[in-house]
Amino acid sequence: MKHLRCFLAALACAGMLPMQSAAAEPSLRIAYAGSMGAVMDRGLGPRFARSEHIDYQGIGAGAYGLARLIAAGRLQADLFISITPGPIRILQRAGIVARAVPIARTQMVIAYSPKSRFAAQFQSAATGRTAWWRVLETPGLRFGRTDPATDPQGQSIIFTMQLAQNYYHQPHLAKRILGTERNPAQIFTEASLLSRLESGEIDAASGYESAVRSLHLPFIALPSQIDLGDPAYARSYERATIRSTVHGKAKTLHPQPLVFYAAVLKGAANRKAARAFVAFVLSPTGQHILRSFGYDPPLGSPL
Repeated sequence: MKHLRCFLAALACAGMLPMQSAAAEPSLRIAYAGSMGAVMDRGLGPRFARSEHIDYQGIGAGAYGLARLIAAGRLQADLFISITPGPIRILQRAGIVARAVPIARTQMVIAYSPKSRFAAQFQSAATGRTAWWRVLETPGLRFGRTDPATDPQGQSIIFTMQLAQNYYHQPHLAKRILGTERNPAQIFTEASLLSRLESGEIDAASGYESAVRSLHLPFIALPSQIDLGDPAYARSYERATIRSTVHGKAKTLHPQPLVFYAAVLKGAANRKAARAFVAFVLSPTGQHILRSFGYDPPLGSPL
């Protein structure tokens, strides 16, 4: 509950909790994984709102944190869009979601700031001339990521670094780059992480390729064996683990496919519009918008 209270307070301070719309037209409230901010608020949301004459309200934050707020009745929305099945499962166990459909997918990358004093080294790593992990080990380099307690991306970068240890034969690589799993010097909200990278406040950050491409940021692509984006390597991805405590019980977490799922929420104030939005996202027009923002077509079955 402590993580939940802190997350709720952070949303309120950031002005991210939704306010009642003053518009006379009907509204559609969508809670979505924070990495989707660009495509949701610049692409899919406005396009759908114009075509359906509806007021679109987007709430972007860490998917696990949003799922827990919704499950606790502390956040209301019509539709929830998650990355990885984990947050969806929370709402299914709470009886709030019956079905979720895959709408897109992505993979992990290392994004870097063109304003960074290490930009030349990152460019060299992006072309394969320098090992990317050696650049991240440079003293004084500022690396950013999200909280693994509230955000799937925060977990994914830990999994990626663990897989990189074996792939590059570099014991303790994850600890050398990340420090502790919840290293406070590296943890930022998902909504602010890439904006800090854009401004040069941090030198590099973990990221989903979709979000990084959406913001036109330079990045280093990672091998399929460690980027969590290729279903062909799903079995080998499962070698990575995180020990976590959920409701007072120790639990071992494994990587999940980086697939985005959309689910209409039980008790949605505008269920009709929520269903229409899912159909729109899966339509040729919706998929074209997703591709233009760097997303790949969905894989997998409904949850």
